[in-house]
Amino acid sequence: MAVNFSAEQIKKDEQKEDENKTTESLMNKINGFLLKLSRIPLKEKLFFVQQLGVMLKAGISLSAALKTLAKQTTNKYFISILKDVSDKVEKGVSFAESLQPHKKIFGEMFINMVETGELSGKLEEVLEQLFIQMKKEHALISKVKGALTYPAVIVLAMGGIGTFMMVKVVPQMTSMFTEMNAELPLPTKVLINVSNAIANNGIISLVIATTAIVVFIYTIRTPKGKYYFQALLLKMPVFGPIIKKINIARFARNISSLLKTDIMIIKSFQITASVLGNLHYRAALEDMAQKIKKGGKLSDVINSYPKLFTPVVAQMVAVGEETGELDNILEELAQFYEEEVDNIMENLPSVIEPILVLALGIGVGAMAVAIIMPMYSITSSI
Repeated sequence: MAVNFSAEQIKKDEQKEDENKTTESLMNKINGFLLKLSRIPLKEKLFFVQQLGVMLKAGISLSAALKTLAKQTTNKYFISILKDVSDKVEKGVSFAESLQPHKKIFGEMFINMVETGELSGKLEEVLEQLFIQMKKEHALISKVKGALTYPAVIVLAMGGIGTFMMVKVVPQMTSMFTEMNAELPLPTKVLINVSNAIANNGIISLVIATTAIVVFIYTIRTPKGKYYFQALLLKMPVFGPIIKKINIARFARNISSLLKTDIMIIKSFQITASVLGNLHYRAALEDMAQKIKKGGKLSDVINSYPKLFTPVVAQMVAVGEETGELDNILEELAQFYEEEVDNIMENLPSVIEPILVLALGIGVGAMAVAIIMPMYSITSSI
């Protein structure tokens, strides 16, 4: 009996252990999935690149440096990535190859530059160049976000106040007109109908507005929708020139960084094309790479896209080709356009503010006219 009891107990323990392993495995999968949903801020990657370069220059081995940096970072997803990379490097896998499974995090450009640095024995110099490039990219993105925050807040506030006026204020002011059965002018009828539609069908209006926003976002995320939307943005009077300068700055900065690490120019154009978010610039760079491959001169190739690249870009590239200093010339070009973007972003709120004030004035004026017109006609008829 004792033997049977022991065998039965062992079986139960094994089943319980299997259940625990299954639960643990499921929890690990869920945690892994949740970690992948989290984003790694650019600041984390900047710190990683800078510190890794410093540690390698100090003579610390790559695997030891990666393990140390994994302990210093606060992002759990980034910790798991660095641990995975350091484990592979410790087993003899190259740094670039270890980064390949995390291509979505580091990007094709990062991995290609690291690979070149490893092959040439100049990984520390490559990491320094990557740090400069990423820092400039971070500064550019921060400037754009900072400049667009103020207009976005104003537009949201205007929308909220307008909705409140239409739901709460306008019905109270226009109720006396409907009670008097007076003949109302067209602007007042439109205002009352819009106000009633929003107030009486609030949920339907919210659903329609939300659906419209979702459909718009989905459309511009499809390749075709994104292509036409970006084409429209490039033609806009205020935002078009800004978008062009941002893309030219990123183009020049990325090509310069890649050329400085001895990556071939055709490969540099292909990598930069994958980095740029604007589909029109991406298609242009991919086409440029093919033309250069066939023996085309870079300045002539750039001149074939006058709507995307200014004449200054082609002229400076021509000078770089003649002097053999293309990487340095492109770096200067990037600095020039980055400063241009900085100046524009600093002045952008003062440019957009009059437009917002004008739009607000038109809205308030139209509402005031729609309310005052029937008052005037009623008082004049008495």
